[in-house]
Amino acid sequence: MNAIKHGPTIVRLDTAPKGISVTVAGQLSDGERTVPVVWTLAEECPVSVLYNGEPFAVMMLSPADLEDFAVGFSVTEGLVDRVSDIQSIRIAEVRDGYLVNIKIPDATAARARDKSRTLPGRAGCGICGSRTLETALPAPKRVTGQSPDTDAVLRAFAAFEGNQPMKAENRSTHAAAFCALDGEIQVVREDIGRHNALDKLIGGLLRDGRDAASGFVLLSSRFSVEMAQKAAAIGAPFVASVSAPSALALRTAEKAGMGVAALCGDQLMIFDRANSRSGMRERLA
Repeated sequence: MNAIKHGPTIVRLDTAPKGISVTVAGQLSDGERTVPVVWTLAEECPVSVLYNGEPFAVMMLSPADLEDFAVGFSVTEGLVDRVSDIQSIRIAEVRDGYLVNIKIPDATAARARDKSRTLPGRAGCGICGSRTLETALPAPKRVTGQSPDTDAVLRAFAAFEGNQPMKAENRSTHAAAFCALDGEIQVVREDIGRHNALDKLIGGLLRDGRDAASGFVLLSSRFSVEMAQKAAAIGAPFVASVSAPSALALRTAEKAGMGVAALCGDQLMIFDRANSRSGMRERLA
């Protein structure tokens, strides 16, 4: 047990904190030459935030500086007015992530209960705003379908920027696209939020009656666990993103049977589908 100067008492019950990154294997390809490589991916994990033992929300975080997050989150969410309102923070590791129990005065806790009723509705992603770890990380739907070849994905990436009129105007939006197996971009949706862009794409595909298994998804952002869950929900067999996935997203995609790739300059990093069985720590049920 230790204390932060001018702050709450901190109790860490995790004996071996999770690492902030993991190494994974894959194949780096430019369409003509493929070489095996090892990458380091950022770890992310669900953190269940409780106030006085009552679940408030589940947030996705890098597993570092959780004490600072607990204080900053409490203040910026308006749950406390000052650091001195927080009496203690207890951090414990659980199967899929962490529990962070923040002790605050009973009178202030009523504010947290009121806030928890509205947080899920305004959250920007499918996980942040969940009140428990069980609802945050359900088992992903299994997907089937053909993966595109490297040239097709690189062609889609080359055409991606030109299919984002909203970004051309405001320079600040994300995009999600559905592509045919030959790399032709067929549907694009844009939004200020990367999760919203994917939700819009999914809605467009469903309204058009398109089969997600007939092509692949392209993302202008990194591929996070909630993006993996969304893609699996519509049966997308392959997702390629501009930035690398998180380690948890890759594990989730593998459980779904989904292929994952990330842009690396003018090449494509295609992640092996057996990473969790060859050294990656398995933490999903």
